[in-house]
Amino acid sequence: MTDALAEARAKMIAKRFGGASVSTGGKGSVRRKKKTTSRSSSAQTDAKLGVALKKLGATNIPGIEEVNFFKEDGQVIHFVNPRVQAAIQCNTYVISGPNETKPLQDLLPNIVSQLGMDNIAQLQNFAAAAAGGAVSGKAAAGDDDDDEVPDLVDNFEEASLEK
Repeated sequence: MTDALAEARAKMIAKRFGGASVSTGGKGSVRRKKKTTSRSSSAQTDAKLGVALKKLGATNIPGIEEVNFFKEDGQVIHFVNPRVQAAIQCNTYVISGPNETKPLQDLLPNIVSQLGMDNIAQLQNFAAAAAGGAVSGKAAAGDDDDDEVPDLVDNFEEASLEK
């Protein structure tokens, strides 16, 4: 009797959980005609971020040409023409768009007005290192006089015509 019971259970499981048929609905259900596509995870996160910003009351701030984030290691995250959104009452700012991570020296002439006290200390260290390298370069060039071209004493055209 246990064999008959096991056989009945196997038939019931095959019938309920799709032994041969793969229908999603019950008896007489219509087959799905269009395959649904799932959204990518980045699109989902963008949508969720947009909903969260709407709840905070964030508004777009137009006319910002560039944004720079200064990191502690001397790198700068540089945004050109970013999309800036702000919820001032929540002290929340969102900056999005294409960005590049660059060393501080690459952006120097344009961002001096944006530097804080920490960045000025880094800039002074960089200037001291550059000045030290220039002094050592001059000392090395002064020791090696063989590289200099001697002054021209005779007229080289007359010397070439004599031969």
